[in-house]
Amino acid sequence: MSTEWEGVEAKKPLLVARNSSVSSIWVVVASTTVAVAGSFVFGISVGYSSPSQKGIMRDLHLSLAEYSVFGSILTIGAMLGAIVSGTIADRVGRRCAMAISDVFCILGYLLIAFSKNSVWLDLGRLSIGCGIGLLSYVVPVYISEITPKNLRGRFAAVNQFMICCGASLAYALGTCITWRTLAIVGVTPCLLQLAGLLVIPESPRWLAKIRHSGALEEALQKLRGKETDISEEAADIKDFTEKLQQLPQSKMLDLFQKDYIHAVTVGVGLMVLQQFGGVNAICFYASEIFVSAGFSSGNTGMLAMVAVQIPMTALGVLLLDKAGRRPLLMVCAAGTCLGCLLVGLSFLSKEHHWAKDLNVALALTGILIFPIHMKGSAGSLVTLVSWLGSWIVSYAFNFLLLWSSYGTFFMFASICGLTVVFVERLVPETKGRTLEEIQASMNSSLTPVSNGINRPV
Repeated sequence: MSTEWEGVEAKKPLLVARNSSVSSIWVVVASTTVAVAGSFVFGISVGYSSPSQKGIMRDLHLSLAEYSVFGSILTIGAMLGAIVSGTIADRVGRRCAMAISDVFCILGYLLIAFSKNSVWLDLGRLSIGCGIGLLSYVVPVYISEITPKNLRGRFAAVNQFMICCGASLAYALGTCITWRTLAIVGVTPCLLQLAGLLVIPESPRWLAKIRHSGALEEALQKLRGKETDISEEAADIKDFTEKLQQLPQSKMLDLFQKDYIHAVTVGVGLMVLQQFGGVNAICFYASEIFVSAGFSSGNTGMLAMVAVQIPMTALGVLLLDKAGRRPLLMVCAAGTCLGCLLVGLSFLSKEHHWAKDLNVALALTGILIFPIHMKGSAGSLVTLVSWLGSWIVSYAFNFLLLWSSYGTFFMFASICGLTVVFVERLVPETKGRTLEEIQASMNSSLTPVSNGINRPV
């Protein structure tokens, strides 16, 4: 009898641990869902200009140059948001930073929806840019700071998936509703995120940074489950944060010291290569590219993009923690390279009057291959460089097409090929490693210790 009782007792902790794990995952899932509502706004904002181009140019009598300003001014606002993103997120917290970005986006979409001229239109787009510039930093940071290391990659990839979903929704809805109505649609996820931010926990690592020990443990307990022992993880976070704060206050220029040059090279290099690889040009002006390549309208091509991009991005989310980040980055860059080559061949085919069906098929296949793709000073720098590159490409793209349509995409293809080499040579794998371990491996002023947690020297 005693043996049976002991067997029952032995099973109880396992059952409690399992229930605790399930409940904690749902808290992380709910918190991530609220955060990636901002990613959805990001995606809608990037995808908005493509299906809206014809209607806005017609209704507000804009020239191609004026519309290029409207399309690209989003990235100017995003640069402004990126410059202050790290400071805002560190001073007021991750949740409050997301709320601030929502206000900017709501104001921007309302200005666009009720615009009477290009001034209202551009101010609205600029305001949205400020919002998504902040979101592009704080959302992935928040997700990475609340998730366990064994799930972090997959949850972080949901950020990219929701950007893809937002852009796809803008493409799909833009084929059947007006550009003013589409702007109102952009307000909805902002309002949903504002409501959700009231109930999700703050980032434990930010709470450690501002020395709110009790709040840190409370937030971490919610995220890991009521029955989970969080003492070791909480102690590691506090210990690392305290020692990190003993280092001199960092400034943007400090990032170019020897200790950090590898991390800066990787972060900035990836952003530059990504933007000049042409991804945002495709996102911003997909409809016009399809028309230029020989489609009777851009709607068919954009709906095909929606049908392909969402499941492919979802596959990337599922594979991220299994395959690792570096292999997927390389495959992604190689795929984009192939896509650019095919689109370039499509325009070359059209210019030399090859078979019309050939250049249409090449353009569609090439664009469908495209993926729709960053903590204070370092995050701001990387995000700023990303949006600066995005502005250059998004503003110049229409003019590049006038210069040489196929030459533009062959140039993009060359940059994507260079990206594959860059990732293979310089980018470290982050699969299965804590944030502290990654930071230590990239910076010579931090070093891992025997228990697997990295601390400053």
